[in-house]
Amino acid sequence: MDYQTFSPHPDLSSLIKCYWTLEIPKASFYPRQRIVPDGCMEMAFILEDEIKRYTSENDYILQPRSCLIGQITEPFFIEPIGFVKTFAVRFYPYGLIPFVNVSIESLTNKETPIQNIFGNDLASALEEKIIKATDTEDRIQIMDEFLLNLLHKKSTVDQIVKSAIDTLMNSRGTVTISTMIGNDKNIRRKLERKFLKTVGLSPKKLGKMIRIQTALQLFLDQKSNNLTQIAYESDYFDQSHFIKDFKEFTGLSPKQFWKDEGMLLSTLFYKNT
Repeated sequence: MDYQTFSPHPDLSSLIKCYWTLEIPKASFYPRQRIVPDGCMEMAFILEDEIKRYTSENDYILQPRSCLIGQITEPFFIEPIGFVKTFAVRFYPYGLIPFVNVSIESLTNKETPIQNIFGNDLASALEEKIIKATDTEDRIQIMDEFLLNLLHKKSTVDQIVKSAIDTLMNSRGTVTISTMIGNDKNIRRKLERKFLKTVGLSPKKLGKMIRIQTALQLFLDQKSNNLTQIAYESDYFDQSHFIKDFKEFTGLSPKQFWKDEGMLLSTLFYKNT
């Protein structure tokens, strides 16, 4: 697996975490890959053979050639059926809304063809340019230009939401909403509505995702089975709380995690975040 990340145009860097590419050679067998939530949304382009996304144990759909992948609240499975070559944009949690006119919440847990987001003519022209581009550098230039043109026509991110998310990210998901805004129920409800509109998740859910990302990165970097230490370094109160969140977002226990070949792709993403 060859996974690489690239920086966007400086004027997009507050909204886009990175561009990334993935290439996986064709093989006779691929284990299904478990994709876990990370709090980010993505626009992805499949440049070679198609990819299955399982909707149940045996049923699957083929991912669109070009699509927006909304917030993921639970793990799902994909399976390559040939040569994988993908180019994608990874948005920060609040980074997609300045570019689209659709409900962010409506994109949750699914892939939406970009034609449904940007209109058939604009989206199809972008898809053709990305697929026909000669290399990654050209694709980045095409995507920079496309997103900058959209950005100039759209509204900016709600600064209250951005500030709250920045606080969650800087604290690794440990700061509570009550700590940020107090106990006023009306203010809390207003912030939650803004989050759903901007991010597609509640503040609490996003905070848990950011927190478990910290733990997963420690887990991968240290290659340690000392769950108590990892829980402590991730600011969990105890090991059981850590294991509960770990299972919620990966579908596995920490012990199962190391043995699961289906985590190879997610592990690659996390180790290079």
